[in-house]
Amino acid sequence: MEEIRQIIFYKNYFYEFFNEQTEKVKTKIDEVLFIVSIVERIPIKFFKKIEGVKDLYEIRIEYESNIYRIFCCFDKGKVVVLFNGFQKKTQKTPTKEIDKAIKIMNEYFNEINNE
Repeated sequence: MEEIRQIIFYKNYFYEFFNEQTEKVKTKIDEVLFIVSIVERIPIKFFKKIEGVKDLYEIRIEYESNIYRIFCCFDKGKVVVLFNGFQKKTQKTPTKEIDKAIKIMNEYFNEINNE
């Protein structure tokens, strides 16, 4: 299958989250990231814009009864940049996780604009 989007990781934020997970959760994350990279229209089940925050999205992973979120943004159209991830334990996405993602996203764009 042909890759429609390139997925990149900004610094170690995603890896820190990923490495804490069990092998089965890692496999599920890899499956969802693969879907994000190859399908033209990503189903909302896997990908959703964060309301009220410009350019910030979440990749949504469900495994057994657990829910995981990985924040990301687009860069140069077809590049998905992964930031922090977390295991969601409440119905609403925690504000501190969104704030952390916004900070990382701003850091990313400041860094690439200063290159």
